Amino acid sequence: MTAKPQIFTLQNENGMTMKVSNLGGIVMSLTVPDKNGKFENVVLEFDKPEDHLKDGYISALIGRVGNRIANGRFTLDGQEYKLALNSGKKPTKCCLHGGDGGYDSVIWDARQFDSPDGPSIEFTRLSPAGEGGFPGNLFVRVVYTLKNTNAWRIQYWAMTDAPTVVNLTHHAYFNLNGAKKPVDNHLVQLFCDRYTDVGPGLIPNGKVLPVHGTPLDFITPHTIGERVKAKHPAIQVAGGYDHNFIISKPAGANLSLCAVVEDEESGRQMETWTTEPCVQFYTGNFLSAKKVIGKGGRGYGKRMGFCLETQHAPDSPNQAGFPSIRLNPGEVYQSTTIYQFYTVED
Repeated sequence: MTAKPQIFTLQNENGMTMKVSNLGGIVMSLTVPDKNGKFENVVLEFDKPEDHLKDGYISALIGRVGNRIANGRFTLDGQEYKLALNSGKKPTKCCLHGGDGGYDSVIWDARQFDSPDGPSIEFTRLSPAGEGGFPGNLFVRVVYTLKNTNAWRIQYWAMTDAPTVVNLTHHAYFNLNGAKKPVDNHLVQLFCDRYTDVGPGLIPNGKVLPVHGTPLDFITPHTIGERVKAKHPAIQVAGGYDHNFIISKPAGANLSLCAVVEDEESGRQMETWTTEPCVQFYTGNFLSAKKVIGKGGRGYGKRMGFCLETQHAPDSPNQAGFPSIRLNPGEVYQSTTIYQFYTVED
């Protein structure tokens, strides 16, 4: 990093605030009212932007390709590309979230502005060909808007000068009780009837399986803690929930509801809407209170936050049966995700 990380503040007309950094597009805080009107931060909070990167890509932009690429290799138009192996152990080491020096750890150009929907901030950068091992110069634009309807909208755009692969997402860690305790009591509903099965190292094996009859079935609501330790292969290999769910989109739908999460104690409820075909539901299984030190020296341990990372499926460049993440010159990559907040009464 050559430039210095900066922190910007957005505030909507209802008093919600968001603090974000040009380092990795990191969301440092997002205040949301509870059923009594009390505002609390609902993302894991740290003293400095750099602290978010010490363990787990916490609340940062992810790219050029989010999630895992098996063996850190893929082939495009007959040419093999080799990426950094930054996650896992042999023989299942992989490239995770863009590899070393991914979009979470770079300084972006940032510009605040007022949009008709609420205060916004724009992040832009040119990701040079060869960065992380990926082909093509990729221009990326991302806009966060703190909507006056009490929603956080993320809009992504990308263009390339050579064929490449792109799968942008955001790794926000949410805790609707204000991170006073783990998220085990959060009630989750996922509008997803299938998931991509994985083997050791959480590498997809190409199988797409139904959630019915498994602890991954959130079509009707369940709390996170209810089945997070179930003796089921999909749960055991991930140490909890860390799975790519395929969204059950209505015919002709573009922006679709994929998840609803509620914390009964605070009355906060969060809907997740997206144009993406999939969502990674992760319950902070790898967080460690000894390693992940938050604001004021507080340690964040296992299941202190959950993620809903909207995306295309992991390892898509190596899985012919998964929707492609290829981007060609002349095309524009576009994606939108909205986290909408409400309060519900007892």
